[in-house]
Amino acid sequence: MALSKEERRQRIKHRIRKTVKGTNESPRLCVYRSNNEIYAQLIDDKAGKTLLSAASSDKAFKSTKANKSEMAKLVGKHIAEKAITAGIKAVTFDRNGYLYHGRVKSLAEGAREGGLKF
Repeated sequence: MALSKEERRQRIKHRIRKTVKGTNESPRLCVYRSNNEIYAQLIDDKAGKTLLSAASSDKAFKSTKANKSEMAKLVGKHIAEKAITAGIKAVTFDRNGYLYHGRVKSLAEGAREGGLKF
């Protein structure tokens, strides 16, 4: 029997998570994509803490009129700015089981434009 989309994404997510680890110097940039919003977090896996987060549902983006891909790019730039001010320059990218395409790719490009290295 074929896997559902969610089961397939969970399998890919666990396969990625075996190799991608976040530290305090280079946290994991984790992306979650819902139907309407996109969320990004910087996570230190060793301490088990979320260092920073940004989302398209934040107050800063409510007045912005943009499509979902453009919004993802803005969220990437926003989390990059927050990370730079917190002294974080390098991250490891965790696509969380999603294909590196569309909104996930836009968020990554926005974070790179904002100054993060990965």
